[in-house]
Amino acid sequence: MIGYYVHQHGYGHLARAMSITERMTRPVTVLTSREVPQDNPFTDVIALPRDDAADTVHEPTAHGALHWAPHFDTGYTARMNAIAAWVRDARPEAMVVDVSVEVATFARLLGVPVVVIALPGHRTDAPHTLVHTLADRIIAAWPRELRVPEWLRPHDHKTVYVGGISRFDGRPVPPHATKGNVVVLSGAGGIDVAQSAGTESADWTWLGGQHGDWRSDPWPHLVGADVIITHAGQNSIADTAAARRPAIVIPQRRPFGEQHTTATVLDRHGLAAIAFDWPAPDGWAELFRRARGIDGDQWRRWRVHGAAGRAAAAIEETARVCRAAVSP
Repeated sequence: MIGYYVHQHGYGHLARAMSITERMTRPVTVLTSREVPQDNPFTDVIALPRDDAADTVHEPTAHGALHWAPHFDTGYTARMNAIAAWVRDARPEAMVVDVSVEVATFARLLGVPVVVIALPGHRTDAPHTLVHTLADRIIAAWPRELRVPEWLRPHDHKTVYVGGISRFDGRPVPPHATKGNVVVLSGAGGIDVAQSAGTESADWTWLGGQHGDWRSDPWPHLVGADVIITHAGQNSIADTAAARRPAIVIPQRRPFGEQHTTATVLDRHGLAAIAFDWPAPDGWAELFRRARGIDGDQWRRWRVHGAAGRAAAAIEETARVCRAAVSP
């Protein structure tokens, strides 16, 4: 049995967990406060109490050692108690954590091998240093050839760079014939592009965000796009790479410079047209020109094909090796 903790913020962590779990041979239980769709690949779902509902918060960082462990928070205590009870009863071979320094640390203190999902950005603070040190395996969902951050180099022996993980990996990419169709991929935590953005003469489709529709299967829109406009979240970039369409990427402000870092990598390697600041109305034409000048096949370098399978294999290998080490 593998445990898989999923952070409740946004949809991306859950989408990634489902993509990886579909490739696992061992049963997987997901532990999360997020609502999980009925159609999912998990063996079981453990609904965790919320730990962010208190009116007042005291000493949440444990004097800088952690990110979120507030004093006297009943939701936080109940959440950790639920995790401990599940570990006691299920006796998992490993716990995948995406993402929480506190849950990863707690699981390891309970004696469970831990696999953590690394995120882009500058993860050099004390909590991230702790979690990457204690992890038995680290999975980085981007290509090693394009970026190895300095803060991960000390853990190179246990880090697997699997490439971008997309739920659309394996879907056929039809020959592209549509011209002048712009798709704005916002997602649950992404960007909102005003419908008056730019003077581009095109048909615009908004997926997610305040202006768009939430589609359970946006794939036909992505592969049919002339240009995709998106933020630099890991899932959106992986989905765009899977579709192999020219893209304009506008990174959003996130902790630790997560999206800015990803956008910098894309810019350096010429995979997309990047706007690090919100474009002026007269700047859109140049962005579209640059995006259309990039061959969509360049996205193969993001290594989406097989990425979820590589992550699943790394998780199962960690479970197998850690179990073998204590078996008579």
